[in-house]
Amino acid sequence: MSEVLKEMKERRSIRKYKSDMVPQEILDQIIEAGLYAASGKGTQNTIIIQVTKKELRDEIAEMNRKIGGWEEGFDPFYGAPAMLIVLARKDWPTGIYDGSLVMGNLMLAAHDLGIGSCWIHRAKEEFETEWGKNILKSLDITGEYVGIGHCALGYADGETPKAAKRKVNRVFYIK
Repeated sequence: MSEVLKEMKERRSIRKYKSDMVPQEILDQIIEAGLYAASGKGTQNTIIIQVTKKELRDEIAEMNRKIGGWEEGFDPFYGAPAMLIVLARKDWPTGIYDGSLVMGNLMLAAHDLGIGSCWIHRAKEEFETEWGKNILKSLDITGEYVGIGHCALGYADGETPKAAKRKVNRVFYIK
């Protein structure tokens, strides 16, 4: 089995992280993998925002918690010290798909580099608010973007979960 296929089978979402920060060199490699994701017509209409500043990370987590409706004190990022937020141009018809491919590449690259990851939703709702739009403005990001997801990143605190047994009757053949 190829190494890529092996990595795809072994990657799992991590929901408990150590507080140790992921080195920038590793984050850069993960980001680069995201930038190489396939995109509609090769347009590369997605962007990635790295957040490692604890205060902003915690602010995003709190906004995400409120949108998700969880109790105060819950961390929807499971303690991950870093996140990569993927957004796609709103006016591009394949933006959601392109952003999803970026997220997949980020998570696979993280796994390959020994970093745990988890796709956290509600980026769409966050970046529809003035609060989210102000984050984009603060980074001089212009244009209309839709949040695709947050890729929570960090060192797993505990064992990597095992894969669930694959469900049957999910593949159909026309030969």
